[in-house]
Amino acid sequence: MSVEHVSVSSPTKTFDVEAIRKQFPALRQEVHPGKALVYLDSAATALKPQVVIDAIVNTYAVDCANVHRAVHSLSQRATASYEGARESAVRFLNAAGREEILFTGGTTDGLNLVAQAFANPSWDRALSEGDEVVVTELEHHSDIVPWQLLCERTGATLKVVPITDEGEVRLEDFRAQLSAKTKLCAFAHVSNSLGTILPVAEMIAAAHEVGALVAIDGAQGVVHQKVDVRALDADFYAFSGHKVYGPTGIGVLYGKKALLDAMPPWRGGGDMIDRVTFTETTWNDLPYKFEAGTPNIAGAIGLGAALEWMMGVGMENIAAHEAELLAYGTKRFAELEGVRLIGTAKHKAGVLAFVMDGIHPTDAGSFLDADGIAIRTGHHCAQPVMDHYGVTGTARASLGVYNTEADIDALIEGLKKVQSIFG
Repeated sequence: MSVEHVSVSSPTKTFDVEAIRKQFPALRQEVHPGKALVYLDSAATALKPQVVIDAIVNTYAVDCANVHRAVHSLSQRATASYEGARESAVRFLNAAGREEILFTGGTTDGLNLVAQAFANPSWDRALSEGDEVVVTELEHHSDIVPWQLLCERTGATLKVVPITDEGEVRLEDFRAQLSAKTKLCAFAHVSNSLGTILPVAEMIAAAHEVGALVAIDGAQGVVHQKVDVRALDADFYAFSGHKVYGPTGIGVLYGKKALLDAMPPWRGGGDMIDRVTFTETTWNDLPYKFEAGTPNIAGAIGLGAALEWMMGVGMENIAAHEAELLAYGTKRFAELEGVRLIGTAKHKAGVLAFVMDGIHPTDAGSFLDADGIAIRTGHHCAQPVMDHYGVTGTARASLGVYNTEADIDALIEGLKKVQSIFG
């Protein structure tokens, strides 16, 4: 089986995976006696480097104060760190400015924020009966359900672009779903269940040709490759902190400034207001218009540390390392009898999903865990993808910056052992 992976430039600096691994405390543990952790579940959540853990601890231990609300030193330091994290996200995505970076609870939260705006009739881009929303068959539930709810509220229609049996989204199939009725297109940059890299730049351009706006689920996109939202011309781009070696419960929604300026706020409360009376409320400037209440301060600061850490390692280095691992893993899987990879797109990143003849994915995952090997089993919050392949779930090994060929070798040997147990 031949698989091409994400296209990357040559690494810009020396990449030392063993030095990387030493920065992750979780990798030093034995999950069972004598069984060192082999972590192959980064698509679910990535492990955290010490620098991220230190940033979170320092926030609570030293600079424990609310932001934007006080003149005392702790608050000023916390505010500077919080807004510094926003600036890190600006550089990480190459956004035009800090006004385009909203802190959210994660990818799901960011996509729901966009959906709420399209459901609000006070916005001139709001949907109405007869309008259409286009998604693809490989989406995570978080990039399906918000748009279903949006269509139920507005009378719009949800249209689905099919995937091929290789797990690809063909540009011609996407174009076939577009029309003058298309007002919003929503799709992943990289599939969480298959690892497919979508032709997002071309899809965005095609959507814009018919006047539609585009929301990108970037949860798996930003961790495997450098993302430039301005080069993509994305209208909205959402990602989660915990996928990029940062904390859970925090994420970023990028939006073009002109769109965010025009969009009505979703939540009301402190910090998102300019002036409140009992007859009228006016809104704060961007990005605060969309950040009601006390934010996840430590989470944002931890996310900023994670983004700085990734940029320090070098996104080109990360992409090149993971592409080599994916090629190696694909080659090793071809050696196994009775094991089939699900999702063999020409362009992939970070995921080896598979099924085993006569062995349920959960059973395989349980036996692998006994040897310290952590993978994900189930439908991966992508049940339509499982339906396409006629399975209830898969086993999924997903790669991170800290993985090695030895990790993949351990997985292959573990699968051979599972097969021997089941005869």
